[in-house]
Amino acid sequence: MGKARRTRTVRAARARERSTQRSAAPPRRTLLSRTRASILSIVPALLLFFGTRQLLAEAYRIPSGSMEPTLLVGDWLFVNKLRLGPHIPFTNHSLPGYAAPRRGDLVIFTSPPQDPSIRITPDDVTPTLVKRIVGVGGDTLLMRHGQLVLNGTVMPSPNAFVLVDSLAEAPQAIFGWQHDIELRGSRFGPPPAAPSLHEWGPLVVPAGTYFMMGDNRDNSVDSRYYGPVPRAELRGTPMFIYYSYDPERGVDYFLAVTAIRWSRIGRWIR
Repeated sequence: MGKARRTRTVRAARARERSTQRSAAPPRRTLLSRTRASILSIVPALLLFFGTRQLLAEAYRIPSGSMEPTLLVGDWLFVNKLRLGPHIPFTNHSLPGYAAPRRGDLVIFTSPPQDPSIRITPDDVTPTLVKRIVGVGGDTLLMRHGQLVLNGTVMPSPNAFVLVDSLAEAPQAIFGWQHDIELRGSRFGPPPAAPSLHEWGPLVVPAGTYFMMGDNRDNSVDSRYYGPVPRAELRGTPMFIYYSYDPERGVDYFLAVTAIRWSRIGRWIR
């Protein structure tokens, strides 16, 4: 009798031990499950964020005055990537867009390789820029005394000239690439032997490329310096200014909140 009772007692103790071990295991599995569930819940959000940023829209900040008066330093733009077709990362291809680039459009693009003398920073060989399309493939462009001529028609300047003639018309070796696409023996007259900022062309924009210029033409490093931009390098079109502040005003280190340009916020870009 006593032996049987002891046997039952031992079995009961072992059963309680096994039960305790089983009940201790779930918390570990639960912790792992919760961790995995948390990670899986974050991944779609990250994919949505980066997918939207890469394919649909992105923000862009204006770092220089090359597009004045249209865009000012300190403007933040909402860029529509769908219009021209989202760029496929790590390739030279883009998905189809719902509109083709046109003369007069403002576009965000990746610059052709730039000479060290004109780079924004020494290591930024192909920076992302915003300029206006002034010529498409097949167009004939030239400039005389600062006046841009498109297919024989003088185009009005969006901004006043700021450089004196002695500087603007001084030949620059960096414009020498233009000789490769110059038009000779045409009704527009011969191209200058040494192109300058205000005196160059006529040249014909190659098919599949776009000639970019800043609205502030005397203060813009654009296609005059690095050549036409291939279609594959266009990234989107700016839609509106969603935020703006004046870097020349306000309190140091707090410019973003003390020098807001309220009148520019929400302004559509053309």
